Amino acid sequence: MQVFADDGTRIDVSVDGRERAAAVVLIHGFPMTRAIWDAQMETLVTSSRVLRPDLRGAGTSSVPDGPYLMERLAADIATLLDSLGIERAALAGHSMGGYVALAFARMFTERITRLALVASRLRADTPQEAAARYALADRVEREGSVDPVIEAYLPKLLAPETFAARDEVVERTAAIARQNAPPGIAATLRGLALRVTSEDIAEDLEIPVLVVAGGADCVVSLDEARCVAGRFPRGELVVCARAGHLPMLEEPECVADALAGWLTG
Repeated sequence: MQVFADDGTRIDVSVDGRERAAAVVLIHGFPMTRAIWDAQMETLVTSSRVLRPDLRGAGTSSVPDGPYLMERLAADIATLLDSLGIERAALAGHSMGGYVALAFARMFTERITRLALVASRLRADTPQEAAARYALADRVEREGSVDPVIEAYLPKLLAPETFAARDEVVERTAAIARQNAPPGIAATLRGLALRVTSEDIAEDLEIPVLVVAGGADCVVSLDEARCVAGRFPRGELVVCARAGHLPMLEEPECVADALAGWLTG
C-alpha cells in the first residue's frame, strides 16, 4: 500500500499478518530497504500485524529533497499508523531504523508499546563520522551512483567471516542496497550526520526494550550494545554470535526468534 506524508512524499509499505492483531513496524537501516526483514516475516505474521515501510528516499518510496532528519522519518511512521487507524504499535529498527524508532519514542511516546534496536546505538555521530557522511553524500551525487556507498559500507556491515566466505549474503546485501537511488542515499547520509543523541530519553522509557547485537559487528561493538541495553529500565540483550551489523541476513532465525519473544513476552 501507499501513504502520503504532509509534504506529498509517497511512502510504500507492505502490510502483512492478521488485521486485528497488535501492530509492529519494522524499520530498515541504511543503505537498505524493507527487504532486509523478508526472512523474519514467516515467524512474525503468525502473531502480529507487520508493517514494513520503505523510508522516504529508499526502495520504491519517492525521493524528495533532503536532508532526511530522523524526526522527519519518524513523522512518516506516525502518518503510516494514522492511515491504518492504528493508535499504538511496537517499533523495531535496524541501525538507522533504530534512530528513527528512538525519534518516534521521543515525539510520540504515548504511541509506542515496545522498542527493539537491532545493531543500533543511542549516541549521535562524532564530528569525524559526520564529516565522512557528508563527503560520501557529495561523492554519490557527483558520480550519480550508489557504488561508493556499497564499496564503503559492505565490508563494515557484514561479519568478516560472512564477507569472506558467504557470497550469497554479500550479493544479497549489495542487491538490496542497489534498490536505492543516489539522491535518496545522499539525503539520508546528510540526515544521519545531523541526528541528535537519544541517550537522554533512554532512562525514561518504561516499555520493554530489546537490543539485538551481532557478536562480530564492526560498527556497534558488543560492549556498546551491552551498555545500550543497560540504559533502559526494561532493557534486554540478545546476541547473534556469528552476525555482523546485518543479523537479519546473517542469522535470520536468531533475529526472528528474538523479535517473536519480545512481541509476545
